[in-house]
Amino acid sequence: MLAFISARQAGLDDPLRLRRAESTRRVLSLELNKDRDVERIHGSGVNTLDIEPIEGRYMLSGGSDGIIVLYDLENFSRKPCYTCKAICSVGRSHPDVHKFSVETVQWYPHDTGMFTSSSFDKTLKIWDTNTLQEVTVGGIQGFRKSTSALPKKILEKQIRSLDPVEFFQDRFCRPADVFTFEGTVYSHHMSPVATKHCLIAVGTKSPKVQLCDLKSGSCSQILQGHRQEVLAVAWSPRYEYVLATASADSRVKLWDVRRASGCLITLDQHNGEKSKASSEAANTAHNGRVNGLCFTSDGLHLLTIGTDNRMRLWNSSSGENTLVNYGKVCNESRKGLKFTISIGCDPEFAFVPYGSTIAVYTIHSGELITMLRGHYSTVDCCVFQPNFQELYSGSKDCNILAWVPALREPIPDEDTEKQHLNPAFEDGWSSSDDEG
Repeated sequence: MLAFISARQAGLDDPLRLRRAESTRRVLSLELNKDRDVERIHGSGVNTLDIEPIEGRYMLSGGSDGIIVLYDLENFSRKPCYTCKAICSVGRSHPDVHKFSVETVQWYPHDTGMFTSSSFDKTLKIWDTNTLQEVTVGGIQGFRKSTSALPKKILEKQIRSLDPVEFFQDRFCRPADVFTFEGTVYSHHMSPVATKHCLIAVGTKSPKVQLCDLKSGSCSQILQGHRQEVLAVAWSPRYEYVLATASADSRVKLWDVRRASGCLITLDQHNGEKSKASSEAANTAHNGRVNGLCFTSDGLHLLTIGTDNRMRLWNSSSGENTLVNYGKVCNESRKGLKFTISIGCDPEFAFVPYGSTIAVYTIHSGELITMLRGHYSTVDCCVFQPNFQELYSGSKDCNILAWVPALREPIPDEDTEKQHLNPAFEDGWSSSDDEG
């Protein structure tokens, strides 16, 4: 690290190299944070997590109980031991709560004024948080309706008299729009870079990929090509019109939503060498259901996971299988698997739910770096916080765990070591000629 700093000060090195080196070191030292808890609200498994990309402060979670929870990750107490509080939620008593399991939650990529959720109840809901405004009263920080006609003194009295979580739950936002589908919704995604469209890609029990337009409030387009249910969808972080979809038909497709034909590439695990595969296996990405996909942060590569216990890395431009060998990647999920990729590291890492653990792989070499252990049951999702190189994971054990970089241990000074050396262990031999 000192070499990086010296080279930077001398103008011999790019400052980005120092940042990447430190980010990489922090990711490699991730461990379960025993001093930080995330308040337990869900009564059943946690299926999905998302951290808003603007401040990296607010986290959403969706559970098998249909509940959506919003957490504040900021440590306002400044104490080493603290709990990330749930500041509001859509609980079972909320009139607009999802009836069945919430499979995906996602913040609007450009600000915290909106987020989305989709569920096994066949709906995609758009939640407007602009009807809320942040307030701090008597040390209680959260949200209230900005349209409230209550005088400030009365509002402050109400806040102080109520439990913070109850207060925020009671005043949580209503959905601004609801899209209803014919089948179960497995996954949805909004483009992180789109400026010319507001499309949400939705994967359902139908083989047709639905594109919902936030501007018109309707399903504006359908992408046809898969033969079975669509389990995962992801927009490219590099090209705003490029979409990847994964299906139970063993196929992964890349689409340009501007084209009439739509499909750009159907990924082939054999890279077109049909002699090595049967006709049935041709143009399949995996030998089982494909239920997880994620672009690298630069959008140049795509990672996919299938129920054949394999993870594959693809060139997103050519569709070529890079043939990186990750070994057996245990995947017993029958629905979408939510894994994530680091940002700002060199090399980049993939964090993959692996039974009750999280496997950390080097993306381009396939090396298994470590297994993060802490959950008591199957891990269903994880999300990376790039500002501080932290990881959050959700599991069927109803817990959300925080994984943070280990603190650097101070290097003991040689003189300090001598001062604390027990006299009983000191060497009594002397080379002085005066001593006999």
